[in-house]
Amino acid sequence: MFRQERVVIDAVRPQLDCGKFFIKRVVGDTVEVSADILPDGHDVMQAEVLYKHQSERRWDSVRMLPLENDRYQASFTVAKQGFYQYKVRGWVDYALNWQHGIGAKIRDGQQVRSELLDGVQYLEHLAKDAGKADRAYARDLIPVFEDADRYDQAVEAAVSDRLHELFMEHPERRLANTTEPLEVYVDRKKAEFSTWYEFFPRSASPTPGKHGTFADCERLLPRIAEMGFDTVYFPPIHPIGEKNRKGKNNTTEAEDGDCGVPWAIGSRHGGHRAIHPELGTEEDFRQLVRKAGEHGLEIAMDLAFQAAPDHPYIAEHPEWFRKRPDGTMQYAENPPKKYQDIVNFYFETPAYKALWKELLEVTLQWVGFGVTIFRVDNPHTKPYYFWNWLIAEVKKKHPDVLFLAEAFSRPRIMQQLAKQGFSQSYTYFTWREHKQELIDYMVELTQTDMREYYRPNFWPNTPDINPHHLQNAGEAIHLIRYGLAATLSGNIGIYGPVFEYMANAPLPGKEEYLDCEKYEIRHWDWGVKNKLTHVISKVNAIRREHPALQQTNNIYFCGLENPQMLAYYKWDHLRQDEILVVISMDQFGSQSGFVRIPWEAMGPDSGRALEVVDLMTQTSYRWDKEWNYAELHPGLPFHIFHIRR
Repeated sequence: MFRQERVVIDAVRPQLDCGKFFIKRVVGDTVEVSADILPDGHDVMQAEVLYKHQSERRWDSVRMLPLENDRYQASFTVAKQGFYQYKVRGWVDYALNWQHGIGAKIRDGQQVRSELLDGVQYLEHLAKDAGKADRAYARDLIPVFEDADRYDQAVEAAVSDRLHELFMEHPERRLANTTEPLEVYVDRKKAEFSTWYEFFPRSASPTPGKHGTFADCERLLPRIAEMGFDTVYFPPIHPIGEKNRKGKNNTTEAEDGDCGVPWAIGSRHGGHRAIHPELGTEEDFRQLVRKAGEHGLEIAMDLAFQAAPDHPYIAEHPEWFRKRPDGTMQYAENPPKKYQDIVNFYFETPAYKALWKELLEVTLQWVGFGVTIFRVDNPHTKPYYFWNWLIAEVKKKHPDVLFLAEAFSRPRIMQQLAKQGFSQSYTYFTWREHKQELIDYMVELTQTDMREYYRPNFWPNTPDINPHHLQNAGEAIHLIRYGLAATLSGNIGIYGPVFEYMANAPLPGKEEYLDCEKYEIRHWDWGVKNKLTHVISKVNAIRREHPALQQTNNIYFCGLENPQMLAYYKWDHLRQDEILVVISMDQFGSQSGFVRIPWEAMGPDSGRALEVVDLMTQTSYRWDKEWNYAELHPGLPFHIFHIRR
C-alpha cells in the first residue's frame, strides 16, 4: 500500500486491547491522550487530538504538546453522558518549518530573498483560511514578500510572533496522518462516587417475627440518608421459590415458616417481573422509589438471572433450561457448594435470542419503575457477550442506569466484565488486611490500565461474606475497615445493620454468618445508635464535602515506616482539594510513626509548611518538616487531614 504521510503515530494512550473496548469517564472528567509521533528528518511537526460526542458531527481539536523522546500529549473534557470518540492527527507543518528555517538563516546573516518567495504559498493559505482581519494581513504581506525593495520589512514580518501565531492557529495539515477513532464512555458522576447501604426489606418490620414491607422500608429511609448514604440496595424482591426451599443456616430441609433465599426467584406468585406478595404491590414499590428520591437516595435493585425450580419460566419456556440425562432438572452448583433451590438459565439453548430479549425486557421493566442502579448477581456465570449486549441496549435510551458486577472471581474474569460494560465492580478489598497488600492492590487498580475501565466498589462485608477479621470482632476493626474503604475508593458499600451493630458471629469454620439473613428474617432495633453509626455518618459527610475522596485513581502512598500504619495523599481532578489519610491497622493497641509529606506528588507549590486539619476532630496541626509525627489509638484509628496550603 502506498502511503505518502511523513508522520508515524504509535502507542496511543489510553486505549484498551488495541481499541477493542472503550475506556470510561464521568461527566466533567478529562481524557489525557498521549502518543509517540515521529516525523522523518528534522522538519517541524505538529499534532492534535480530535474528539467529539456521539451526538455531534463536527470534531473539536486540541493541539498536542511535546513531552520527551517524541511523546506528545493533550487532554479534553467530556461534558455529556454517552460515547465520545477521539483520535490523534499529526503532520509535518511546512509553514512552521519554513519560518524556523528562514529565522535560522536570518540570525546567521544569510540573504533570504528566495526563501521569502517560497513563503508566499503559506501566506496564500492564511489569506483563505484565517479570520477576516488576519486574511487581510496575510494578503497585504504577499506583495511585501515578492518586492525586493521591501526586503527588510519582509524579513521582519517573516519571523514575527504574529505570523507564528497565525501559522499555529491555521495549519494546512498537508499529508496528515490520522489514527483510527477510539472510544470513551461517559457516565454520570455516581458511577465514580457512591455510598451504598444494603439491607433486607423483609427484615425491616418494627415487629419481631413479622415480614417487612416496602412501607416499613420507607420508615428507614431518613435514617439511612442521615448517615450519609446515597444508594439503598435490596436483595431480590421477587417471589421466592417454594420447591427445594432452603431453611435456616442453609439447611436443605425447610421447616414451616421458613422464608427461603431471595435469590431463589420464582413461584406460583410469579417470576422476575413480579414482587413478593408480602413486601407489597407494584404501586408500593413505585412509592418507595419516589420517597427514596425525596431523601436523596436511589434504590439499587438486584438483577439475579436465575430461577427457582417452580419459576413460571420452567413451565412456559422449558427450552431455556437444561435437564440431566435422567430427566431431572440441573440445579446450580459451585462444587462443593450446591444450590438445590436455584436453576440456572441455559444460555447455550438454540432459543437464546428469545431468552436474551426476555431478560432485557425484565431489566427495562424495572427501569420503568424508576430503578437506575442494578447490582448484578454472579454475572461471571453468564456469557460476557450477553452482558455487553444487554448493558448497551439499556444505556441506549437510559444512560443514567448503572450496573455493579458482583463477581468475586479470578482477576481476568472480573476485568473482562468491566471491559464489557459494567459501571462498577466488586473487589478483593474484603480480603486485603495488611499494609503492603492494600498498597499493592491499590497500585494495581490505579496505576495500570485498570484505572481506565475498572471502577472498584469497596465492601467490608456482604451477606455472603463474613470475613475472618470481622468474625466476633469489636468496634475498632469495624472502624478501621470502614475508614479504609471510605478513603481509598470513591465507591463503597456495607451490608447494613449487621456491620454497624457488629452482629458478626460466624458459621463455624466458614466465612459466613451464623443465622444468616439470606435464610431467615432478622429483627433489628433500627433506632439504636452507637459510636460506629456516628463515625460512619461523619466519614460519609466528609466524603460528600471533599472531592478528593470522591474518586479512586488520584492516590499517592506516603512514607511511613511503621508496618501497622498506612498513609496516603489524595486529590481531586482539579487539585483544588487535598486530603492526607493516616490510619492504624492495629485494632488492639496504639501506634505511632513519622509520616513523610509527599512533596513530589503535590505539585509546584510543594515544599512549604502546611496546615493540616483533622476533619474527624477539627484539630489543626502545622507541618513544616518533611517527616511529621502521628499517633493513633483504637478508639479512633485514623486521621482524615484536609491540607491547607
